[in-house]
Amino acid sequence: MKTTYKKLWKLLIDREMTKSELRERTGISSASLAKLGKGENVSLGVLLKICSTLDCDIGEIVETVKDDNALGTSRQK
Repeated sequence: MKTTYKKLWKLLIDREMTKSELRERTGISSASLAKLGKGENVSLGVLLKICSTLDCDIGEIVETVKDDNALGTSRQK
């Protein structure tokens, strides 16, 4: 499984907010914002700050998707 933040980016568009504005309002670091942009894992604390700032639930900004490269799917016999 991997994490995607597509819901977060759509929410920002709907609220007419830039990523920079999100970073400033939440107080998260540029490094955390970069990780989000790359679809990498961030701490739960970062996600909760975003939820608090946007007044939303975590399920509204992040979701997990099946990873095509999951263990066992690329093994050959």
